[in-house]
Amino acid sequence: MLVPLSWLKEYVDLTLPVEALAERLTLAGLAVDAIHRVGDWWDPETITVGEVAAVLPHPDADRLVLVDVNFGGDGPQRVVTGAPNLYQYRGTSALPVLKVAFARAGALLVDAYSDQEPRPKKKLKPSKIRGIESSGMVCSERELGLSDEHEGIIVLPEDAPVGMPLRDYLGDLVFELDLTPDMARDLNMIGVAREVSALTDAPLHLPDDTFPATGDDSAAGYVAVRIDEPELCNRYTGIMIRDVTIGPSPRWMQDRLTKAGMRPINNVVDITNYVMLEYGQPLHAFDYDILVRRAQQAGDRTPTIIVRRAADGEKFMTLDDVTRTLDSSMLMIADTLGSVAIAGVMGGQESEISDNTRNILLESATFEGI
Repeated sequence: MLVPLSWLKEYVDLTLPVEALAERLTLAGLAVDAIHRVGDWWDPETITVGEVAAVLPHPDADRLVLVDVNFGGDGPQRVVTGAPNLYQYRGTSALPVLKVAFARAGALLVDAYSDQEPRPKKKLKPSKIRGIESSGMVCSERELGLSDEHEGIIVLPEDAPVGMPLRDYLGDLVFELDLTPDMARDLNMIGVAREVSALTDAPLHLPDDTFPATGDDSAAGYVAVRIDEPELCNRYTGIMIRDVTIGPSPRWMQDRLTKAGMRPINNVVDITNYVMLEYGQPLHAFDYDILVRRAQQAGDRTPTIIVRRAADGEKFMTLDDVTRTLDSSMLMIADTLGSVAIAGVMGGQESEISDNTRNILLESATFEGI
């Protein structure tokens, strides 16, 4: 389990040195296998927080843009990039506040296009791209070694201080814990925070988890639930969330998920993973309208969620595009047309959240883990 120190500090006041805290955790049964130092190799002089001042069309390349970046130095520097999340602002006069991870020439970055594993680092040099000088780089997570994400550049919160060394802003320490089954209560951030509070006498600050029930979120009448295996699932609950807009999660949430070893997907998927990491309660979001269409194909008016065992030899395609062969030891979430998720493990491709999702059935269940 990966525990980012910056996230842990949200729940417990820490004054103990990191190495001393790691020793106490290990002696208490939460073995610290490693301490990962995120961003410790980022040069504070050449890798900083920048702000995009302009995004202009490239005169000789339709898929590239010219980006002027203020970084706290002498005037903006111009870089050439094809990042899609900057390309969309090409030629825009009313540019929103865009804070970025900016690397100047001379910075040491991960070679994003290398086939070697792990990817080597190389020094950034000024270059000419389709006839235009590029004197730096707006970085993706891959160039900074944060993750393998390379679809677009990192966009930081609007209040990120321009010119601040990026390692001071995004750098972190991450504990890698090796937890045994008898310590399952600590397989979440709050569980670890409780242990730290008890070990250090530091105050514990729990998040406000009150949820004002309005009645509009009730799934009654929208979906039925049938539990065929009560010894494997003694409770299955769901609520409706309507009229959602799918988009990226806030940067702070993406940052925490990445450091905890998870890949950000979108705001709906990310919040289910975030709550799972925070509280230890797995959640899953289904595209409700897809469930309705599947129910209608089966001749039903509304969906029925069925908690059942898989059939021996049953085939099921999960969210990672892998077709899996199941057996009767596996618990499934299904409807009258077929399986839609492996219970508590992974959803299916058929009912996944997409950019077109508007209505969600959010699952929270108690599955027998042994």
